[in-house]
Amino acid sequence: MNAEIIHNLLHAAFGLVPVLLFMAGLVFLDSFKLVTLRATTGAIAVGCAVALVLLVIHTYLIDILSVSNVFFSRYIAPVTEEIGKALFVIYLIKSRKVGFMVDAAIFGFAVGTGFALVENIYYLWTLTESNPLIWIIRGFGTAVMHGGTTSTLAVVTRTLSERYSSNILICIAPGLIIAIIIHSLFNHFIISPLYMTIMIVGVLPLLFIIVFHKSEESTRKWLGFGLDRDVELLRMIIAGNISETRIGRYLKALQEKFPGMIVADMLNYLRIYLELSVRAKGILIMHESGYRVPVDPEIRERFRELQFLEKSIGKTGKRALHPFLNLGNRDLWQLHMINKK
Repeated sequence: MNAEIIHNLLHAAFGLVPVLLFMAGLVFLDSFKLVTLRATTGAIAVGCAVALVLLVIHTYLIDILSVSNVFFSRYIAPVTEEIGKALFVIYLIKSRKVGFMVDAAIFGFAVGTGFALVENIYYLWTLTESNPLIWIIRGFGTAVMHGGTTSTLAVVTRTLSERYSSNILICIAPGLIIAIIIHSLFNHFIISPLYMTIMIVGVLPLLFIIVFHKSEESTRKWLGFGLDRDVELLRMIIAGNISETRIGRYLKALQEKFPGMIVADMLNYLRIYLELSVRAKGILIMHESGYRVPVDPEIRERFRELQFLEKSIGKTGKRALHPFLNLGNRDLWQLHMINKK
């Protein structure tokens, strides 16, 4: 094997392997293991596609805008690249497919990983630079930066979506601005690229460990409180003595606004929703304990029944059940999670 091939293999290893190892570390840290390997590789593939599209767009933009490569990399590329990487993450959060901060961090870093892989492969192909330090900086610095900025955006957006789910711009803007600023500062080379790379490798893992710890602490608290609440409501409904409870009194009051059949469908909707919610929380607890629950064919049938009842009671009826339905992003996500099994 000649020296050129050895050099190329070393450059490829320095440029591509670090971000993949970092990605694997994030998946390992997730104790609930709710982001599947298929979902992770899918997010990486999306990041690859975004990078390929932007490589073409950037070629035209540089010619059209008539700016230097330095100006473009500092002020334009951070905007286009962070927006491009953010689109898929925003879609996942908006469609209730991300339940916790940990999931958001993994999906965000996976998209950034895919982007970084394509970008570094492109530079491996086009650059003739033989200095291994360049590829160490690209692999440990630039590539991990791409994953880190998108992951940061995802975590911030996911956190804000709990409070401002009705206004997607408020949820997206802060995380996107942070990602763009970090990316732009990185490309300014305010400090030595080597020192910046060391800083990223040293600080980013600690930040992710803190995020994962806070997320899992919040998840366990939500599981405990949410499970107790759902089980208690479900027990009252199944026991048949609901008429003397606050739910019964509330449903009785609804009879003045809705036909009797609709009120009965509303009660059935609430019962099935609670059954699925309890089951989903049970699956989460089993996941954390290292057990994988087999797919229950009855679940899809229950979801079909839930969807039928949802059409029956209509949007007004569903809004009337809001005091008893847990309709936060995390609660809606758990039903999506159990439905996709």
